Amino acid sequence: MTRSLASHPHTTSRLALSELAPGAMQSEIRAMTTECDRIGGINLAQGVCDTPVPAPVEAEAIAAIRAGHNIYTRLDGITRLRQAIAAKQQRDYGLAYDSETEVLVASGATGGLHAAAMALLNPHDEVLLFEPFYGYHVSTLKSMRVKPVFVPLAAPHWELDTDALHAAITPRTRAILLNTPANPSGKVFSRSEIEAIADVCREHDLFLFTDEIYEYFVYDGTRHIAPATLDGMRERTIVLSGFSKTFSVTGWRLGYATADAKWMAAMAYFHDLTYVCAPSALQHGAAAGLEQLPPSFYTQLAADHQSKRERILAALRHAGMEPTVPAGAYYVLARASRLPGKTAAEKARHLLAATGVASVAGSAFFRHGHGEDLLRFCFAKRDADLDEACARLRRL
Repeated sequence: MTRSLASHPHTTSRLALSELAPGAMQSEIRAMTTECDRIGGINLAQGVCDTPVPAPVEAEAIAAIRAGHNIYTRLDGITRLRQAIAAKQQRDYGLAYDSETEVLVASGATGGLHAAAMALLNPHDEVLLFEPFYGYHVSTLKSMRVKPVFVPLAAPHWELDTDALHAAITPRTRAILLNTPANPSGKVFSRSEIEAIADVCREHDLFLFTDEIYEYFVYDGTRHIAPATLDGMRERTIVLSGFSKTFSVTGWRLGYATADAKWMAAMAYFHDLTYVCAPSALQHGAAAGLEQLPPSFYTQLAADHQSKRERILAALRHAGMEPTVPAGAYYVLARASRLPGKTAAEKARHLLAATGVASVAGSAFFRHGHGEDLLRFCFAKRDADLDEACARLRRL
């Protein structure tokens, strides 16, 4: 008769969580969204981007569903969208990618990062990230047993410390992950900063993963510099971006990656293994946006969000929560020292209870013990909701 493990008093059960699971928890962003929904508040915590969807994007997706585009696509996406992405990269940055071998339509930029990490990183490799960081980047790496190594940026304007960058390199360093424009700080890395990062990548033969999802959200004449355009960087740069923010379709989960053909086949394999393909009909909507929206759409997008930025900055200053002015993306980090609470999470929950406005604890974007006096606010909201949130903050 076969005896179970449980019948042996000194045997540990195999029915246990993985080594990773005990340290995993719901992100603070998600937790604040859940609490905001519970009380019916205004969610400036999660970057849901609930502004209107551009008409061609919406119409083409609906038409695609009705036309029967509801089955699997090729593992790397429909030809039309891959060609539109390649054309967009050529138009905006002069980067030439072969739509057949160097473009992947992904299930969000998050899905693109996951596929790239699976294809190009090994357990115990180290990847450098700049702090403050986006938590999903860190968690994705940890989920693959890759070690994130943090390079702090200098507050309050988050300048790059090149000495700190060089000091973070070890024999295990395999890549640098750069988010520009950045979540949560709104930092747009300058050309000189990106050149310094590129120098390190070339010197130490590293990959550069670039999350450029906020590429069109830049203010005050700031320009987004695509790192792959620098000398010697196209081959080693994995570009990650998408349509969630630009077209206000965060729930569609549509992103993309562009990379040298020698890396892309493996990336597409792992994306297929995890997601099979990005949502079929919605790919047609994104393609229509890239094909039909004029350059003025993107300049107006930046102008609209710069206006929203000014309103949230004024409200935060009025509330005594001094903000750092973001040059890009659609988030603001603000000081929370006047709010009750020992931690940023407690301060965020006090603010939600007092005003009905949800923010995110700054500690979600820093190593343990840092960011406890900061809150992050998202201003990619419909005007009526943003104005109401600002009015509530002013009454704080």
